[in-house]
Amino acid sequence: MRAGVKAFIMTKNHIRDIIQWDVKSWSVALNYWEKVVDWPNAQNALELGGREGGLSLWLAGHGVKTICSDLSEVEKKAFPLHRKYGVDQYITYQDIDATNIPYENHFDIIVFKSILGGIGRGNSHEKQKKSFQQIYKALKPGGKLLFAENLVASPVHQHLRKRYIKWAGYWRYVTLEEMKEFFQEFSDYELKQTGVMAAFGRSESQRNLLAGVDQLILNKFSPAHWKYIGYGIAIK
Repeated sequence: MRAGVKAFIMTKNHIRDIIQWDVKSWSVALNYWEKVVDWPNAQNALELGGREGGLSLWLAGHGVKTICSDLSEVEKKAFPLHRKYGVDQYITYQDIDATNIPYENHFDIIVFKSILGGIGRGNSHEKQKKSFQQIYKALKPGGKLLFAENLVASPVHQHLRKRYIKWAGYWRYVTLEEMKEFFQEFSDYELKQTGVMAAFGRSESQRNLLAGVDQLILNKFSPAHWKYIGYGIAIK
């Protein structure tokens, strides 16, 4: 058994540093991924849009050799977190554009969280679609894409983003229909949704409180297209 596969138990601090913001809502995706990955057979992985490297921390905690990538300076941003948890020996760093991944049939796992809006800046659906084509190319046959992404969500979400979020003018949120389109090449996928009110919290404590309301009530009764997080798995 590879070192780290059974030993890694996520504490609240782990989860906070892996997810980084709106933790209670987005960690739903993390809990789902934990169950669908065949950890003993996951040898190598790629995190796209890594920023501070939270998802690389998670993968490396399971003993998976991981490339933590972003467009630039990812090692400078992410290495301190990985060193903090003592997993840096499992991680290397590369500058990688998700629309031009320099690997083919290589990875057991590719993972990303909230990157499609930036890829699609300037309303580029084609760049978003191309990123999925590149991910498909870079995965081994049977390899898994683990994804969590900001969705268009309800008209209220759309209105408040335009009014209060500074990057909303260029960020291209995706619809559920577009997500399904992006998975056309894959042999199978599962797309789930979560989160309604938590996005409206002005602080992390407010978001966590509202996420509790979402998980107890609103996720069960709200239409899928009102929810602002889409997550799941796609298999090559």
